[in-house]
Amino acid sequence: MPSAHPRLPITAFSIANALGSNAADVADALRAGRSGLTPVDPVFGLSFSTYVGAYTGPRVDLDGELARWSTPIARLVAKLVDDLGPAVERARQRWGADRVGVLMGTSTAGATTTELAYKAFIETGRLPFEYDYSRQHTFGAVLHVVSTRAGVSGPAWMVSTACTSSSKPLASAKRLIEAGVIDAAIVGGCDTLCNMTLSGFNCLGALSHERCIPFSANRAGINIGEGGALILVERDADEPLAFLEGVGESSDAYHVSAPHPEGLGAKLAMQRALDEAGCQPQDVHHINAHGTGTKANDVVESKAIVELFGTQVPVISAKGYCGHTLGAAGACEAVFGLLTLQHGFVPPSIGADPLDERVEALVPTERIDGSFRRVLSNSFAFGGNNIAVLLGAP
Repeated sequence: MPSAHPRLPITAFSIANALGSNAADVADALRAGRSGLTPVDPVFGLSFSTYVGAYTGPRVDLDGELARWSTPIARLVAKLVDDLGPAVERARQRWGADRVGVLMGTSTAGATTTELAYKAFIETGRLPFEYDYSRQHTFGAVLHVVSTRAGVSGPAWMVSTACTSSSKPLASAKRLIEAGVIDAAIVGGCDTLCNMTLSGFNCLGALSHERCIPFSANRAGINIGEGGALILVERDADEPLAFLEGVGESSDAYHVSAPHPEGLGAKLAMQRALDEAGCQPQDVHHINAHGTGTKANDVVESKAIVELFGTQVPVISAKGYCGHTLGAAGACEAVFGLLTLQHGFVPPSIGADPLDERVEALVPTERIDGSFRRVLSNSFAFGGNNIAVLLGAP
């Protein structure tokens, strides 16, 4: 086994999605097994029905220097920065603003705003006066809002690898800190609902027209969600909330949109996360699966998990709670793992009963209370891009 890398303290995190506007509300929904999926709003003008994980909570009003960057995703991500609270200020004072990086992921960026601008163009023949592509659509626009709101000036970049977009930056944070380039990083991702992703997944035949029920024999596909999460990791800390212990990456490149039928890339990513942390499979007490609810993904992921971990570790999918938040899924579900460590429960996998008989993993349909020391969070993306994030209790 390769030698373990240093584990990084996690000193703060924030989250907002269909389950709530903060970590406490999200934890309450998970504890209660309460789904946030609702029928899609007619405002999207879709020719088909589906359920979505829509975020209906507060966003921050951007004014002053950031006013021209004000979009739904920017106002949401600004709220996530604010929710990190004094921890960002302490990190900035301790390490210096230029030693705190911003490493994020998204798949949509400002697509919602651009769709509305294009709709206005079709109707009136001109784009809205206030529309600004570079400040409202681009990946850099989101980064600018986070860096400015947090008052940091370290390296900043955006990853867009579909469903692993906001988990890959956790690997980047570990590498940059270990290399001495930065001392802390605000890591995470954000996505908002838009016609492009809803219609795109429907065209792929992957969208469920009912509520998503991962691992169930009756599952019919995914629901799309929106939201975001940020995690503050630092070189060291006196009282961390948890630790980022390992991040495993692989790219099997089996197919543009389908998983490898034997789960080879998924298994390799999970093994590499264990290796980086210097852990054995029996050291993991819960797995937050990618669990999209599609026919292929759930069986393949279960196979990879069982081959590596056996059938005793509880495995759930959060997609039945908030939908697939795409570019934000990796960060949101890593925070779900942090909530398990913090509050001592594994939520039920909503709708999994009756379980697909080909799924051999232990998928609980009732909440499990207890003490959990390590959680693995999986994210798998188009093109065979696979990430597994190992989180440990303090």
